[in-house]
Amino acid sequence: MFSLPSLSRRVFAGASAQRVQTGLQQASLLPLSLFIRQRSQLAPKSVQHIKRHKGRIPIPIGGSTKGTTLAYGEWGIRIKGNGARLSAKQLTTAQEVIMKKLRVMKGAKVYLRVFPDIPVCIKGNETRMGKGKGTFEFWATRVPTGRVIFEIGGIPIREELAREILRLASSKLPTKMEFINRSSPPRLGNLLLHPGFNSPITNDNGKLEGGG
Repeated sequence: MFSLPSLSRRVFAGASAQRVQTGLQQASLLPLSLFIRQRSQLAPKSVQHIKRHKGRIPIPIGGSTKGTTLAYGEWGIRIKGNGARLSAKQLTTAQEVIMKKLRVMKGAKVYLRVFPDIPVCIKGNETRMGKGKGTFEFWATRVPTGRVIFEIGGIPIREELAREILRLASSKLPTKMEFINRSSPPRLGNLLLHPGFNSPITNDNGKLEGGG
């Protein structure tokens, strides 16, 4: 027969052993848990390689204007200055600013036209060269000049209100942005391509290209 003290010791010993085994399993999965995408995070669901080359910000020299005009909303912002590498935290902060202002307007929507799918690895300061690539730090995306970042729409929004909302979001991003609407011409780097085959091509200052 089992006495109550001996039975309790066996039960508690089994429970503690199970907790230790569970802790070891969690510890073995700790590196993988750093890359689990949470609901509130901007991160890809799965990637083939967690470490990639740094790369360079693309320069639109091929003549393509894809992604420089609105596709979903009525108002938006796009990059007017130099291209930049935007981190997931920067995009999330700007998106939260827009959603906070649009919360009072039922039916308003926010569209994010870029997605951070590039892993950025960083090594510690004052570290000797070599010893492999640094550890994963954050997700980012490389966007060139003229690329649309955010769009808002879903319901009619007054222009002055949309300008103020997107101005607050632009202040959270590390490059110069411009406000656009449905009638804004596409952008090819620093050039604005007006519709029409024989229409002039102007720069940001409104001057004709190739002339005075």
